[in-house]
Amino acid sequence: MARTGRSADDAERMPLVEHIRELRNRLMKAALAIIIGAALGFVFRNQVLHALETPVCSIKGVHGVGQKTAACPNGAIVYQGPTAQVSLSFKIAMYVGIVVASPVWLYQVWAFLAPGLYKKEKKYSLSFIGAAVPLFAAGVVVCYYLFPVIMQVLLTFLSGAGGSTLLDASQYMTFILQMMMVFGVSFVLPLVLVLFNFIGILSSKAMRKHWRVIVLVIFVFGAIAVPTGDPFGMTALAAPICVLYFAAVGVSELNDRRRARRRAAMPGANLSPDEATDLDLRPAPVEKASSLEDIL
Repeated sequence: MARTGRSADDAERMPLVEHIRELRNRLMKAALAIIIGAALGFVFRNQVLHALETPVCSIKGVHGVGQKTAACPNGAIVYQGPTAQVSLSFKIAMYVGIVVASPVWLYQVWAFLAPGLYKKEKKYSLSFIGAAVPLFAAGVVVCYYLFPVIMQVLLTFLSGAGGSTLLDASQYMTFILQMMMVFGVSFVLPLVLVLFNFIGILSSKAMRKHWRVIVLVIFVFGAIAVPTGDPFGMTALAAPICVLYFAAVGVSELNDRRRARRRAAMPGANLSPDEATDLDLRPAPVEKASSLEDIL
């Protein structure tokens, strides 16, 4: 009896142990993918660094105190300290590793959560990930091409007064990466509204009703997110988000109509809450047995 009780106890603990083991394996796979991506980022660190420096190094009228090179002719980027370039190289490599390995670790997260999801939720989550990646990338691209305008407005304040620009490389890289993150996440937010609609949390009617408030919030967010505060930068961020928001409203409207048609096709869909459906509760007729063998 003691052995039976111990076996039952082991059986109860086994699912938790398996979950922990699976979580460990998937975390190891995700970490390995990030390490491989970071190694690639370290190999191509100079190319990535040059691409990130281009928005500020290409600004005319800015006179920095850094070394003027072919890659940065205005000398706006300055490396402070003997280990600045080394630490910045590792930081860039880590960011590149996370981005390059994102399909792997996103899949590992989804694969760990998928067994606890319904079939419909699995389909929605995969569709969400598939649509979120290009939207996030689109936001990053918009930020990259808008960033020279942002930096020119910020840096020409000092240059117009006759001063020199001292822009620390580490601070600049952190700033541009944060801006890219803000733009990327902003482009994904309308997709979150579509996901809420498909789950049943948010209706398209509510999204249409409050569209004026949402548009105002988007432009206020654009004014806060773009540090220059100029109308061009604010509109460049807010306008695509507004377009994506109204696209999300359209997709949610189509989904609500499809859901309404399915409900209308269900039996008893037109009945009020106080009415009962017509159910045939009569027992089925019992056939008479011809002999004892038919019964057995």
